[in-house]
Amino acid sequence: MKNLLLITFAASLTLSCTDNFTELNTDPSKLTEAGPREMPFMFSRAQSAAAMDRSFYQTVQNLGPDLYAQYFALSVTSFQTDRYVLTADWQRRFWTVVYANTAPQLKAIMENSASASGEQALANILWVYAFHRLTDQFGPVPYFQAADPVEQIPYDSQEAIYDDFFKRLDQAVTDLKALGSDATIFQGFDLMYNGDVNSWILFANTLRLRLALRIAGISPDRAQQEAEAAVAAGVLTDNGQNASLAKSLKGNDTHGLAQTAAWNEFAMSSTIASYLKGYSDPRLGKYFQRDVTNGQFNSLRNGLPPSALNNPRNNSAQNSNVGTYWVNWSAASGAWTPNLEARFHVMSAAEAWFLRAEGAINGWNMGAAARECYEQGITTSLAQWGADQAAISTYLTSAELPASPGDTENSPAVATTPIEWASDESTQREQIGVQKWLALFPDGMEAWAEFRRTGFPKMYPVVESGNADLPSGTFINRLPFPIVEENNNAAELAKGRALLGGPDNAATRLWWDVNE
Repeated sequence: MKNLLLITFAASLTLSCTDNFTELNTDPSKLTEAGPREMPFMFSRAQSAAAMDRSFYQTVQNLGPDLYAQYFALSVTSFQTDRYVLTADWQRRFWTVVYANTAPQLKAIMENSASASGEQALANILWVYAFHRLTDQFGPVPYFQAADPVEQIPYDSQEAIYDDFFKRLDQAVTDLKALGSDATIFQGFDLMYNGDVNSWILFANTLRLRLALRIAGISPDRAQQEAEAAVAAGVLTDNGQNASLAKSLKGNDTHGLAQTAAWNEFAMSSTIASYLKGYSDPRLGKYFQRDVTNGQFNSLRNGLPPSALNNPRNNSAQNSNVGTYWVNWSAASGAWTPNLEARFHVMSAAEAWFLRAEGAINGWNMGAAARECYEQGITTSLAQWGADQAAISTYLTSAELPASPGDTENSPAVATTPIEWASDESTQREQIGVQKWLALFPDGMEAWAEFRRTGFPKMYPVVESGNADLPSGTFINRLPFPIVEENNNAAELAKGRALLGGPDNAATRLWWDVNE
């Protein structure tokens, strides 16, 4: 693993916000040495990688979590992941993203910056962001010794990893607040907030809130403690604070979803179509666009077998691609043009409001009542995508319900979840889950994690499962560890598998996944 990290790190120092990177010499005995000149470049590279840059987006996110969250469904027979048939090499690629393209840079910044510095704080926040996405797909992973120059890296339990997440975020916010509100860090290189300390504090606290709710089922007392501390310290509340990454053609650091959408191999899933169409949701025409054949908002079910995908109605041309924020169709050329420099969505204020709504139902101090947080979440998300106040008011009091999406399976409405705030707690929890899932679009990684944790939104089962570990009617719970670990880290892999508490397959639940 050590040599992989060294080679990949040296080869990956290209990025969007500058024309080129400073050449760095790598000492073979260390991962890297970093000084004041190198650290900004390394932070930029780690930022881009952690959020899934263009090089890995298709195989790590689009053909996995984006399908498992049922935002999209495959409209081609080229891949089988929509039927839960896993491609072993793709699991390895997510590990390359974290262990080669993210962690070494961040650890070098931590080790070469002053204690309690802003540089160290931002590196720790980004560390948590990167690793929570990884561990929430695999479970136990090599963590505490990640990016150390050793041949074998131990696996750590999710419980221990999450404990460290909270400690890092708490300390990072403390350190950032000590710098003062006018301080900037990595200005000109920070792709998300251009070094603004106040924005990073809000982002870190919202990430802490997200992770607190993630463990609410398995560790409710700790979850309440962390959630209340996060809200008290200040979380995202309006769209002007949303986290998104700048993208650029320089260094080929472009938008992964935009590029993948231009290849036109997936379309709107019938699950999200049932909700958006049934609700007359103003976001429908923002998230997706009409098909290029009939001018309709069309969808298809997840997990269609090749025989069904050969039906012309299930082909890409007769189903809805993602919206024009990401890609545009030219009838003249008969091709899709990706918006490669569109900003990449990372985290929104709407998510924070929905997390607070759930916390309030739990009896936690979230600074507002559950209904207020829920309605603020809807308002913030709709406004983010251009809805005016009249449309928002209509939506909040709407009596509309999910509808039949009109697909080839003649699927009925996927659920009966209302929009207007209900009177009973069980429905309220479902409403929060549905609306948070809609607001998270198109972040399939987070949406899939929340579906596993809460069971919401209700989804259609895949039409056909090609994975023997996942019987018909069940959903995928995790990804197996990469096969390459059997060759390079076998002894520690065995310990990691023992920490799972079940077989190393797609059916085993993660530590925090106690939803029945």
